[in-house]
Amino acid sequence: MMKKYSFTIIACLLFQLFYAQTICDTNTGMAGIYPCNNYDFLSRTPVSTLATTSGNPVGSDIWGWTDPLDNKEYAIIAMSNSTAFVDVTDPVNPVFLGRIESAAGNNVWRDVKVYNNHAFIVADGVGQHGMQVFDLTILRNGVDADLTYESPDVKRYTGDGNAGDILIGSCHNIVINETEGIAYLVGCNSANGGGPIFIDITNPNSPSTLGDYTTGGYSHDAQVITYNGPDSDYTGKQIYIGSNGNSNKVVILDVTDKTNVIAINEFSYPQISYAHQGWFTEDQRYFILGDETDEQDFGIQTKTLVFDFNDLDADFSDPSLLNTYTGPTNAVDHNGYVKGDEYFLANYSAGLRVLDIPTLTSPNNTNAEIGYFDTFPNSNGASFLGAWSVYPYFASGNIIISDRQSGLIIVRKSNTLSVPEFENTSFSLSPNPTASSSVIKAPQNKTINSVAIYNILGQNIYTRNNIGAKEFRIPMQSQSKGIYLVKINNSSVKKLVLK
Repeated sequence: MMKKYSFTIIACLLFQLFYAQTICDTNTGMAGIYPCNNYDFLSRTPVSTLATTSGNPVGSDIWGWTDPLDNKEYAIIAMSNSTAFVDVTDPVNPVFLGRIESAAGNNVWRDVKVYNNHAFIVADGVGQHGMQVFDLTILRNGVDADLTYESPDVKRYTGDGNAGDILIGSCHNIVINETEGIAYLVGCNSANGGGPIFIDITNPNSPSTLGDYTTGGYSHDAQVITYNGPDSDYTGKQIYIGSNGNSNKVVILDVTDKTNVIAINEFSYPQISYAHQGWFTEDQRYFILGDETDEQDFGIQTKTLVFDFNDLDADFSDPSLLNTYTGPTNAVDHNGYVKGDEYFLANYSAGLRVLDIPTLTSPNNTNAEIGYFDTFPNSNGASFLGAWSVYPYFASGNIIISDRQSGLIIVRKSNTLSVPEFENTSFSLSPNPTASSSVIKAPQNKTINSVAIYNILGQNIYTRNNIGAKEFRIPMQSQSKGIYLVKINNSSVKKLVLK
């Protein structure tokens, strides 16, 4: 049962440390303190708000949840000592709701995924942590009374408890194939050497272990899909792609039958150092892979590898490596995800980098970067500081980033507002950009009768009717920096930038 809380406590806890939205200036390439290109800054929630004070906390993994009841959006950001929940429906004013503390100690590696309105959380290097399970619909109650979700709201699975069962202790990562309702725990400190452990989570409150795979070695991360790609031999099968760390290989498995896993293929690639994480393109033709430590080991710039998976059991030697993209910095690449024709890469000290997939999948074409937001402006060196992961899947278009030092950062692609399209109009708006107010001037044959102003969320922040003038000054002194739309006479729309 949820704890009760007073309106006084809520009023205190609604105070949120964040920074006002800032557009990416195309002249300076900056959004406030952050280098950027084609992405605007919406807000930041720092580590000091998200985590407890235990053990010098830093940010880790991130995922998102959209409430099917009202489409509200929530960030789930893993910290080294806890997992935080933030209502990001208003991305300019995020609300920290509470956290789940670690089940067994602190470590920088904590991972979270979502299935059936539940969050599933694992942690590495922390002893008998197990898999935490949390019903996300509890977040509908708003800010938690003491900012800590506890049992019975938080459940913990460590195995079925029967003789011979696989005990779930520390695990590096969790992967969920939502179409089958199976969680794959990888990099666990169990007797299988870190290969995948299969957990049935179709009933989130009563998980059960289906078995594991011990032959392929340690998997650092993975993706599992219900296959519908170009290789018709595997249509409808559950296909597992394991990025197997420093074992110098990537494995492809048919995990449809959890008691009889079939090894399809495995491969390596030039300058392999640590096969970290990869993701299929949406047509399941190509696999985009990041090697986490090759920048450090070989002194190279960020390298992203693209493999052609047209034939899953082909000879994966040189022909399968379709393209190698080299980024503009020496930053280490970490987690990357595909949405549509774009690849969203958390690039540690270089922040979020966005790559064009049609360009990535064109051999020898290296000009793939179409935008970025550098969450760690101090440097772009080959370190493990900065952006750990990114979640680009909200319907709103808002993108949440977990930065190890800065916490939760929310950005949005420039010029993508949830408001009407701009219309060409003879009304003028000056100065624009402005730091305070701006004056609307009507052309000779028109009069300003009404003015309405909308923020980046499409929310009305100002309305004035029955004006009947040729000029009208709109007050903006009390508003945050960012992009606004000014609607004149309920028809003409002008963009206003408040700097």
